[in-house]
Amino acid sequence: MKRVLITGGTGFVGANLAEALLRQGTEVRILRRRSSDLRAIAGIDARHYLGDIRDPASLKEAIHTCDTVFHTAAIVKYWKARWEEQLAVNVEGTSNVITACLSEGVTRLVHVSSIAALGHPQHQHLADEETPYNWPEEPGYKYSKRLAELKVLKGVKKGLNAVIVNPSVIIGERDINFHGGSLLTNARKGTTLFYIDGGMNVVYVGDVVKGMIRAAERGRCGERYILGGVNMTTREAFTRTADLIGGRTPVARIPIPVLHTVTKLIEAIFGFLSKEPPITMDLMVNAGIYNWYSSAKAERELGYTVTPFDETILAAYRWYRENGYL
Repeated sequence: MKRVLITGGTGFVGANLAEALLRQGTEVRILRRRSSDLRAIAGIDARHYLGDIRDPASLKEAIHTCDTVFHTAAIVKYWKARWEEQLAVNVEGTSNVITACLSEGVTRLVHVSSIAALGHPQHQHLADEETPYNWPEEPGYKYSKRLAELKVLKGVKKGLNAVIVNPSVIIGERDINFHGGSLLTNARKGTTLFYIDGGMNVVYVGDVVKGMIRAAERGRCGERYILGGVNMTTREAFTRTADLIGGRTPVARIPIPVLHTVTKLIEAIFGFLSKEPPITMDLMVNAGIYNWYSSAKAERELGYTVTPFDETILAAYRWYRENGYL
């Protein structure tokens, strides 16, 4: 890779990727909106192109002469009122990226998807790249990521050299919007008083970035690679995080039916107020499910490795403390 474009380069994953590529001597461009928050990319000397993946002309200009494109841009929201925006960005925006890559002769596209685009495992087994999509096919983040992957696979049939990566719950430096980082902030503030049945897979952002670069270099065209980390129960993740950073551990379990009832009530209240709710049924559809995934394919084909959970949490915590977020 000599010259790359990162869509979503001011975001959590994009910023860490830009930093890693610059360290290895790659020329890095990022596509961003004029209004983009630049805090995550502070200190990273990438070349900025103003535009939007919804604007094909600006996208084509940014991609021109690049050999590799990392498509990380997406709207990560679990509120159905944002569906039209998610459709425009996550799905049609991906289609625009594919069209631009084909027209500009890009030699490799790495599409950053999510485990949300894969099916969830059954009976506490591990899901892998072949697990069929079994979430509801209705407006929501998961379905938007699924549709985006289908766009990429159609692009492959047209001659696009593309590979898909599917990270799990990402934690690490530069997560200024506290996506996976909410695990730390909630523990530190003592708001994680309860836990639920089920589990999650937590991955360090540094591992995801290395996996993305390896996918660009070694990944097979048209293939998916899960970039996961450590499988844990929800209770284990909450408790261990609190222990590591001096937070409050959960004290009781909330039954899933109770959680769903409360979530529906909160959604109704916030909907009446025309405000985005803090939790939604689109997000809580995961509740009670053991969202455990295998990264064996990435380990085997990409040389992917996994950082231990404790190191992941402490690395993120140090960055938040040093930068005044906690």
